[in-house]
Amino acid sequence: MKTVMILIAILALTPAGLAAEVGYPEKDELTFGFIKLTDMAPLAVAYELGYFEDEDLYVTLEAQANWKVLLDGVIDGRLDGAHMLAGQPLAATIGFGTQAHIVTPFSMDLNGNGITVSTRVWEAMKPNLPKQADGRPEHPIRADYLKPVVTAYANRGEPFKMGMVFPVSTHNYELRYWLAAGGIHPGYYAPHKGDTSGQIGAEALLSVTPPPQMPATLEAGTIYGYCVGEPWNQQAVFKSIGVPVITDYEIWPNNPEKVFGLTKEFTEKYPNTTIRIVKALLRAARWLDENDNGNRKQAVEILSRSQYVGADYEVIANSMTGTFEYEKGDKRSVPDFNVFFRYHATYPYYSDAIWYLTQMRRWGQISEPEPDDWYMEVAKKVYRPDIYADAARALIEEGLFTADDFPDFETETGFRPVATGFIDDVDYDGRHPNAYLESFAIGLKDEVL
Repeated sequence: MKTVMILIAILALTPAGLAAEVGYPEKDELTFGFIKLTDMAPLAVAYELGYFEDEDLYVTLEAQANWKVLLDGVIDGRLDGAHMLAGQPLAATIGFGTQAHIVTPFSMDLNGNGITVSTRVWEAMKPNLPKQADGRPEHPIRADYLKPVVTAYANRGEPFKMGMVFPVSTHNYELRYWLAAGGIHPGYYAPHKGDTSGQIGAEALLSVTPPPQMPATLEAGTIYGYCVGEPWNQQAVFKSIGVPVITDYEIWPNNPEKVFGLTKEFTEKYPNTTIRIVKALLRAARWLDENDNGNRKQAVEILSRSQYVGADYEVIANSMTGTFEYEKGDKRSVPDFNVFFRYHATYPYYSDAIWYLTQMRRWGQISEPEPDDWYMEVAKKVYRPDIYADAARALIEEGLFTADDFPDFETETGFRPVATGFIDDVDYDGRHPNAYLESFAIGLKDEVL
């Protein structure tokens, strides 16, 4: 009884919200998967700068052939965790495509994608585009200027084909968002009928192509455009086979991108290990954005290595160092094209999760209408700000970060402010997902296909 009283007295003297010291990792040898994209950078940096080892974690990083192989590897335990599409943990948890409870305690980045069209399609679009005083096209370029090209293909009996990286990828939803905002229907999924193509009623036919294969597929003429992360838009510019017409920053400024995913079982079996993983990734993310992107050249050198992205230094640097090249020679300043830590980029906001769920519903991957509470329940199952907060508090205690580096964990609700600046001028409030769905001219609302 005396021991219990002493413990209570000690706890009473402990400041509210102070994190306990993180225990030794229950599992210290780990294998993480990734796809060859520049936004896997926090993993490479945490490895190369020794942040994982500082946490007594001995990590192997393994490139994966495609997103399905990566997800399967996490589910079957071949991989302990992975750089994931934000839609993958959500889709797996609700049983779209596969069934597994995947969680994310860490958001890897904001922005980082682009939509590229073939040079042939660009030449058809270009004469109608508004011009700046210097003669260059005015950005952002809306899909309205692609619509006459899609119509011309249809009149010739040719389907207009575009690539994206995975059915639940940001790229799929961003491409669909941009097309629909320009009056081009990208098609519906009907999961209750076994449909995974998403081409019901489509005016533009979207199909899956792994990111590193996008430029070659475009060059072969199999697709006429695509949405992908870097460096595969810039690669099309360097090879003179395509022109990026818009970045995702121009579709939705500072949109959430990839996440780090683990099984719920892993986080419960190895809680200390999980917190230490997040600590290392937080240090890497901050390093990537420090000093106004001052470390980006070193990051590009790391990413250009064959074991990571493996593209030429110049191609990766074209977007990673604060610029973006559209048409060849038309390089513009886009300092927030890749964001890894600024704007609380790493925090797993429920509102980010809900946006992805609304897009799954909008295009039929969620086949039945659901109440607003359902969206919140799913978000809480998958996004884990509690684990994130434990990692952040430990870093603050160690003197490596300050409280100002993070959201206020005592008052944080998990919702970003209402998002504005979308290409279609529709605002997003994650607290009201069904009202958001009602605001779109193209997309499912309360109906069932």
